[in-house]
Amino acid sequence: MKKIAIVLFNEVEVLDFAGPFEVFSVTGKRNLGESYEVFTVAETETIIARNNLVVKPTYLFTNAPVANIFLVPGGGGYDADGKPFGSRREMNNPTMLAWVKQQHARCELTLSVCTGALILAKAGLLDGLQATTHFMAIDALKEISPTTKVLADQRYVDNGKVVLSAGVSAGTDMAFYVVAKLQGAAVAHETARYMQYDYWK
Repeated sequence: MKKIAIVLFNEVEVLDFAGPFEVFSVTGKRNLGESYEVFTVAETETIIARNNLVVKPTYLFTNAPVANIFLVPGGGGYDADGKPFGSRREMNNPTMLAWVKQQHARCELTLSVCTGALILAKAGLLDGLQATTHFMAIDALKEISPTTKVLADQRYVDNGKVVLSAGVSAGTDMAFYVVAKLQGAAVAHETARYMQYDYWK
């Protein structure tokens, strides 16, 4: 059973992590496919996501098991005083960047949703690759990683080991794509049918 780690941080966008969490969690639980062990990981014991959703991560950076796949969601920006929050803060957090680099070196697949791409870029993991992100972060991604070819019109982009999606709801579509990549389209369709998710009918 493959392990999937989803990293969390304060002000993370809820659907960025909850959408893929749902897709990966229900895969293989019915008629087709192999199931995944999905868990969340964070630097702190309590996370306050966007709109004040309080989440307790399964593990901390210090005790998380090694994952086969790990996902970096997005969410964040700048407040009225220009102070960064969410992914815009975490992309300059040395602890976050070190953990992300460590996971990437160990895992089979590295995934990002929305502005999670900025964190991967700051970690130096998108150099020379293709990528996408939230439409409001396209210019920031190009500035952070000039050698990355940013495909602003793509819902998700597959580089082999690194797969990225555009903003928010696109992460759910990417998760179905990853299921299909790993286990075949029939398994992704069965998962979508259970979730009544029309995109993957």
